[in-house]
Amino acid sequence: MMESISIFDMLKIGIGPSSSHTLGPWRAAERWIAELRSASLFDEVVGIKVHMYGSLSLTGKGHATDYAVMLGLSGTDPVEIPVKDIHALVTKIQKTHILNFGNGLPVPFNPDSDILFHKKFLEFHANGLQFEATLKSGKTKKNTYYSIGGGFVVVKERKNAKRNIATFDSFPFPIQKGTELLAYCEKENKSISEIVLENERSLRTDPEINEKLHHVWDTMLECMYIGCHTQGKLPGGLNVTRRAYDLNKNLLGDSSTYDSPQTWLTTIRNTEVKFRQILKWVSCFALAVNEVNASLGRVVTAPTNGSAGVIPAVLMYYLVIENHEAGFEEIKKFLFVAGEIGSIFKKGATISAAMGGCQAEIGVSSAMAAGALTELLGGTPDQVLMAAEIAMEHHLGLTCDPIGGLVQIPCIERNSMGAIKAINAAELALGSDPKDAKVPLDKVVETMWNTAKDMSSKYKETSEGGLAIGINMSDC
Repeated sequence: MMESISIFDMLKIGIGPSSSHTLGPWRAAERWIAELRSASLFDEVVGIKVHMYGSLSLTGKGHATDYAVMLGLSGTDPVEIPVKDIHALVTKIQKTHILNFGNGLPVPFNPDSDILFHKKFLEFHANGLQFEATLKSGKTKKNTYYSIGGGFVVVKERKNAKRNIATFDSFPFPIQKGTELLAYCEKENKSISEIVLENERSLRTDPEINEKLHHVWDTMLECMYIGCHTQGKLPGGLNVTRRAYDLNKNLLGDSSTYDSPQTWLTTIRNTEVKFRQILKWVSCFALAVNEVNASLGRVVTAPTNGSAGVIPAVLMYYLVIENHEAGFEEIKKFLFVAGEIGSIFKKGATISAAMGGCQAEIGVSSAMAAGALTELLGGTPDQVLMAAEIAMEHHLGLTCDPIGGLVQIPCIERNSMGAIKAINAAELALGSDPKDAKVPLDKVVETMWNTAKDMSSKYKETSEGGLAIGINMSDC
């Protein structure tokens, strides 16, 4: 069966700092609870242990994986939970050693002894975790899950992350590769966003699609707004100073007045437009998102939490710089194209930094944004895929080496760099004839996956190489 991925699987709303290390384990905990209920075992649970393996173990503390499993086991939802309640809930578990399992069953739980970090890598994926329940009968019930990037969770996964995720038989235009997408566009005389819309319509009504897209964009805009209006240091011990606040303030000046994310967007449209200001604004938007992400805020995976700033930054660039008349229809097209390009990379390679390094996160997000921007700027489907290819081509080999296992250095700045590269890639594609392109998108996807397989494991979100060991926590 050909793998069919909705754009809403690529653009998930959740809590930071990591889609694979935070959102994935959170969702795995929810899934485990549902499976215990289904097997009529939930009420039999008297004890719980959680085992983290591989990358989840090596950078789990820095990625708040321990927080994520406690929140998931407590029955909270990452889309709905008030962000302000997160620390209080976790602190209560840490102090009382009682976890309200599934929001209905108090179970003894000491995070220090019941969450175990094993450096061992499981066979199927670098991000493995196992939930172990002790039942009233004395027996144990164990379930193993793999968080394969972007908030996707599977029970058993091949190393190339191509199988065992949700599939749909009803897609009218099943797409595995870029060549297939282009063939549909040519045959149907449709743009990429129109092809994607037809696929989404096989799953949802137009009002449902629009409602979900509004939710995604509103979350992105609110995230940028919060990041641009929050001062201080980021949590985690690196003492990283938030920069989006000062960038936003300096670019707008003291005379600007607004009272909401939407009026803020309108205010930015009236600012001076010069090359340096554009660079600063794009960087500001990207930094804002990932500063919120780093502080356990709510973001949209695009395709991951660690790369969540690129797509909103580039979309915001289009709205405040390129087209002041743009509204929801343009936002809709952008997200459709971005989601489809991301799914092609997921099907042909990976969006997990633990499997492919940061090329699988920032590289993919830059490709998604480049292609989406190209369609909005009037590019053909061939130019859209050309832009995506250019963006990824210049991220190949990018390593994932977070200092202290935190999604902060170099992750936050990489989002601003990925956004700028996406805009550049779009312009290059728009000024080119795709017939002259030497590297098609499918070949760069294949090359990215081969590069990932060749990359040393120490550069795959383990904090065992690169900047992660070159710069010590004490240096910060």
